Amino acid sequence: MLITGCSTSDLPFAKPEPERNVLTGLEGTNGSLVAVKFDDTRYAHPQKGLDAADIVFVTQVEAGLTRLLAIYSSNYPDEVGPVRSARISDIDILAQFGRVGYMYSGAQSKLRPLLSEANLVNLSAERNPPTIYVTDPNREQPYAMMVRIPELLKKAQGLDFAKSIGIEHGEIGESAVPIEKARVDWPNAKYEILWNQQESRFVLFFDGDPNLDDLGKQIGSPMMVIQKIKIYPSEFGDKFGGVTPKNDVVGSGIAYLLRNGTVTKVNWSRPTAESPTSWTNGDGSPALFERGQIWFFLTDQEPKFLYPAPESP
Repeated sequence: MLITGCSTSDLPFAKPEPERNVLTGLEGTNGSLVAVKFDDTRYAHPQKGLDAADIVFVTQVEAGLTRLLAIYSSNYPDEVGPVRSARISDIDILAQFGRVGYMYSGAQSKLRPLLSEANLVNLSAERNPPTIYVTDPNREQPYAMMVRIPELLKKAQGLDFAKSIGIEHGEIGESAVPIEKARVDWPNAKYEILWNQQESRFVLFFDGDPNLDDLGKQIGSPMMVIQKIKIYPSEFGDKFGGVTPKNDVVGSGIAYLLRNGTVTKVNWSRPTAESPTSWTNGDGSPALFERGQIWFFLTDQEPKFLYPAPESP
């Protein structure tokens, strides 16, 4: 007899597909979206709670240094940080996610009206007590502020749930080239990305040293993206007279997908800040991501790659 009109999911022995987080492709929920602004200077290391983020953006700030913007929607650590102040680039970076709860230490008065107009829920330390934005006694200010995400989520209203921002997960492409290491530079910061065969993931080095978390584990992930963008001076600056750079994620350009010990050169396109980002290969087909946490390194400099030595004949 022929069975018609049903799929394998209708059969009693079929196992239902697990829920997957739309950002990482891993098993998990698509919960409320929050973003945390991390300090990324040497004084801020080791950072706490980055391993639970779904996505981490590395952005350039004043004096050619970097800061991190971490997105959480599937895991919410009790405490993360150190937390620092908002920057103008964060508005466009976050716009594609929808209505995000934005956690940061503060913002200059000139930037506050733009943050209020953006599609963000202000969950900053300016509006919340020191029982939520706590001081780590083992750190020195201004690198000691931590935020308790679950406590803040109890108060948050109107947050969107995680949705697609253009990332598709799938098998590695034929144009992928094996690499051993990549290096990303900014004027006063440097990340090195080393493929760890034993752990099946890339591990990070920050300014020449292993990038360790607060528990002593080296930070890394199977999926890294080096996205070349335009970086230029904005109308904002810090209290020391430094000009805040704008990390422009709207438009188009090239990027490098690092996964499974390989690199693939791809194209990216994002017509508006609210649009999802399109990732395509040279032939126009979708550029597919590895499942896992994603690090986006936003830079205007060409990265450097170390390729394996050719095998002897």
